[in-house]
Order: sequence, then C-alpha cells, then structure tokens
Amino acid sequence: MSEPIVIIGGGQAGAQAVDTLRRQGYADRLVLIGAEAELPYQRPPLSKKFLSGELAEERLWFRHRAFYEEHRVELVLGRAAARLDPATRSIVLQDQSVWRYDRLLLCLGASPRRLTCAGAELPGVHYLRDLGDASALRAEMRPGARVVIVGGGYIGLETAATCAKLGCSVKVLEMAERIMNRVVAPAVSSFFAAEHQRHGIEIIPNARVAALAGQDRVAEVICADGTVHSADFVVVGVGAVATTDLARIAGLACDNGIVVDEFCRTSDSAIYAAGDCTNHPSPHYGRRMRLESVDNAFEQAKTAAQNMLGGSVVHDRIPWFWSDQFDHKLLIVGLSQGADRTVVRGDPVGRSFSVCHFSGRELLAVEAINHSKDYMAARKLIADRVSLDPDRVQDPSVALKDAS
Repeated sequence: MSEPIVIIGGGQAGAQAVDTLRRQGYADRLVLIGAEAELPYQRPPLSKKFLSGELAEERLWFRHRAFYEEHRVELVLGRAAARLDPATRSIVLQDQSVWRYDRLLLCLGASPRRLTCAGAELPGVHYLRDLGDASALRAEMRPGARVVIVGGGYIGLETAATCAKLGCSVKVLEMAERIMNRVVAPAVSSFFAAEHQRHGIEIIPNARVAALAGQDRVAEVICADGTVHSADFVVVGVGAVATTDLARIAGLACDNGIVVDEFCRTSDSAIYAAGDCTNHPSPHYGRRMRLESVDNAFEQAKTAAQNMLGGSVVHDRIPWFWSDQFDHKLLIVGLSQGADRTVVRGDPVGRSFSVCHFSGRELLAVEAINHSKDYMAARKLIADRVSLDPDRVQDPSVALKDAS
C-alpha cells in the first residue's frame, strides 16, 4: 500500500483495531489519531475506581507507549480531526496538517447529551466522558459536598455510588418513574434503588430539571414542579449522542450514527467505522441498532480490521453490558425489546437473582445481578435461540441451560 491505514479515535475500538491489524499480519504503516493527548485508555473505570482515586491514570491505558513503538504504530495524539475528504482520501487535523490514507477506520465514539436549560453552562456542572472530565469531577468530591446527579442511568448511578463512598451527600434526579428505566426490568430498578437508598443516596423519580441557578457557579437545581435542590456541584448523565460530524460533513451516510453494513463498512468503500458511533445491522435481531457497549466496540473493531485487510467477516454478536454499583455487579446479555413474558429467577432479597425476558419460549435477554453463572449460560442460549420453558426457568434450583 502506498498510503497507511489510519484509525481516528483512541478508545476501545481504536485500540483493538491496532492490535487486530498487527496480529493479522498487516506490516505497513499504521497511524492512530486521537483528539486527547493521553495514550488510548479504557473509559468504564472513569465513573468508578479512577473517580474514587483507587486506580492510577497509567492503569487505564490499554498499552504502554513501548507497545506502539515496538509495533511501529504512529501515534498522533492531542490533535483532533477537523475535516475528512473521501475524494482525496485525506484527513485535515485542527493544526492543518494533512494525513492521507489507503483505508480509514472511524472510532469516534459518542458525546454526552447536554442540558439546554437556563444555567446549564455554569461552572460546577460536570459531564463524564473522558479523562479530563473525570479529573475535574474528582477535584470536586469531598466529604459533605452536596452533589445533585441528573439522570438515573448507568453513568449517573455509578457516579452516585462513587460520590457516596467518598462521603458526599447525593441526590439523583430521574426524569422517568424509575431508575435505569430504558434498560432494565422494574425488579432490577427496585433492587438498585433500594441499594442506593441504603447507602444514603436520595432517589427522586419523575423529576424534570427546568433550570440551574447560581452566581459564580451552580448552587441550585430547579425542577419543573418548583422544587429546588441545593448543590455544590452537579453531574449530568442523560445519555449520549453518536459523534458523527466528521463523517456527516464528508458526505457519509449517517442516521443515529454512522451507517455501516454487516462488514462495518460505511457508504464509502475505503472507510470503515466501529464502536459507539455506528448504526449497524444485527442479523440475529433482524434490525439496525446503535449500541454503547465496550464489547460491541471491541468486536466491531476486530471485524472492521479483518475486513480492511480483505476479509468478509460479518459482525453478528449478541450484545452484553455491565454496571458496577457499590459491591453489586449487573450483567445484561441480549436485548429485551419484543419480549412478551418476563420472569424473575431467584429472590432479590438474597441479592443474587436474574430477570429473564422471553418471546414465546425463546430467551431474548437476561439481566443478572451478582449471578454470573446465569449470565454465562444466557450468552450461548440466546445466540443459539434455544427453546426454554419459562416456568422451569423461574425455578432457581434448575440450571438455566437445563430449563427446556
């Protein structure tokens, strides 16, 4: 190849693509461009052990610098891509340098959805997406500090748990009637709500933020019903939006993400995309989807890298997700949309149970709380579309794989 393979993005997908390309025998020039100055690093610990101070920055790195030097990976860090020109196969960075490519992989991730109400730009309002965000937030966290967290999803609840462990006074404002409303069953929401409350966190459902107020920095969160919550700082976790501007302006097809085919290829045959920024087809589920998932980023990047080298590998994985809150691990495999029956397997009082979602006798998804055995069994059962008896599944004395 006369020009290199270029990867834009230093998250899970970008780091995995580098590894896969070299493992697959690609020996020519390989360039990784990242907007952040840090080496490619993992993001899940940002709301947990890094935020609490238990994990040092260098332990976030996927690889040390020596790995990239040894594998002849050209790192272009701290320089964001400003413009993409598919016609000339070139990328212009913010410093106006131009990089040409033979094949390009976009691993652009997603950006936090931002509040648009009055006061949203006040100092003391935090989002949590990258290392800089986490470092700025950590500087605010001290015993007795009053934190209001807007959003009761994964990021909001993980951050709430970390703040509480460090002695902060925590309130979580959730717009829906229950936390994690879009991603888990009511039984799982109830379990985690009770656990947060047990640790002194106040969960306030049906709370719609109308404005933030303060003089030099945020001091109050005002809700639509007129209630006011005092705050020393605010953390916003109300979802994320696929980062697509670079692709969209360049003329690539975008629709709730960069549109890719089953081979992770965009509407331009020389450009691939992977991770949170993509809208991809799922042969298993028979529809398109955009997933914010470490596993999806990892697997899509592997698939894209192999196909950039001439392969024809189809990306067709059963998605899975996890969340650590206090000493509890939530593991989710599959997607519950379309379920017509849900059964609880085990007793939430024992703090180890699973919620299983069915369409007829087909297991669609499992939400396992401190129950990795059910989670591991479900990965294969869902992928293989094994027929199970929901009534037998409900009996925790029967192994999930034997509940046919």
